[in-house]
Amino acid sequence: MNRSVVVVGAQWGDEGKGKIVDRLATQADAVIRFQGGHNAGHTLVVGGERTVLHLIPSGVLNDGVECLIGDGVVVSLDALFEEVDLLIEQGIPVLERLSVSAACPLLLPIHAALDTAREVARGKSAIGTTLRGIGPAYEDKVARRGLRIGDLYDSENFSEKLGELFSYHNFMLENYYQVEALDVAPVQVQLQKYAKRLEPYVTDVSARCSELRASGGKLLFEGAQGMLLDIDHGTYPFVTSSNTVAGSACVGSGVGPGDIDAVLGIVKAYTTRVGAGPFPTELHDETGRLLSEAGAEIGATTGRNRRCGWLDVVGLQRAIRACGITHVCLTKLDVLDSFDTIRVCTAYDESGQAKTYEDHRGWQSETSGVQNFADLPEGAQAYVSVIEAHLGVPVVMISTGSGRDDIIERQPVFG
Repeated sequence: MNRSVVVVGAQWGDEGKGKIVDRLATQADAVIRFQGGHNAGHTLVVGGERTVLHLIPSGVLNDGVECLIGDGVVVSLDALFEEVDLLIEQGIPVLERLSVSAACPLLLPIHAALDTAREVARGKSAIGTTLRGIGPAYEDKVARRGLRIGDLYDSENFSEKLGELFSYHNFMLENYYQVEALDVAPVQVQLQKYAKRLEPYVTDVSARCSELRASGGKLLFEGAQGMLLDIDHGTYPFVTSSNTVAGSACVGSGVGPGDIDAVLGIVKAYTTRVGAGPFPTELHDETGRLLSEAGAEIGATTGRNRRCGWLDVVGLQRAIRACGITHVCLTKLDVLDSFDTIRVCTAYDESGQAKTYEDHRGWQSETSGVQNFADLPEGAQAYVSVIEAHLGVPVVMISTGSGRDDIIERQPVFG
């Protein structure tokens, strides 16, 4: 029986994880975010209303579901409370559902300043970060000079530690990047206000996960970005600064590997990427433009247009291995409705560019909103079978639109 399920992106992110987590959360007791920061953008459409989440787990729209932010997440309190207040305005009792690990690293304005200064200095060699400060915050964590949420409540030492951190980074900003230093005083005042508001929701996420599992609860672990952006296993250096593979769910939430029962890999029916870096199947022609338009491929976090290309099963096979993916959810199948031919990359050449393609006949009929596999056109059913054959993993869910109910469930993920 699957009681603990990890949801990860199997490409470069933007696969539609938020919608799937929101859907599966109706069967779960808790949703746990385990890595990344507010560089994530998870879009939910419920009853025609669109909600974009960045830090808060995508189960927050569901009654009775706990939303836990694990210690692997770098937390900007500015971003967190901006999101909290927006949800409260929408009538969602987010603070009744939210808990945050005391071990979460704090992402501070100085981190965003460093991120921006570095990207500007790189010029044409820029990585294409979201400029949110994610990388510098993770650097401070690894260097053991960063501050964590629990430090907010150490009144004797917090001010000194914060001042030392700002002095360290301001030296680089002024003397290397030749930009203005940041004043620590207003940041400290704001953090003190946030600390009071946050305190009732600070918890031991690892212990809470253990309690829930021991009582028979169902846990849903939510990843951000995608496997090909993993700091160790992705297209380095054009990657994010955290581990996006499924194994990170254990590290970022404090559960053991034996407590994970299944891994659901989210796969877009074609491929997209935001920012710089290799993209073997990228299309620079009219087909790429049509994919972008039909899929509304604009980043929920950055507002940048996504690069588009055909499905890349070579990269997906790597994701299957690295993440131990046991089930696949295929998203945005409906975006391919108008294409007469659909291509799938099955091999690269020595330079890492797409070399071998399979051409499959399109179905050229509408699949949007279909909820039963048998109701899909034969061509769409065949395309799903092709993906299963290449990946060796069953496609158990298919998303046919942006709404919560635009889903085909072929097999339960929680069993």
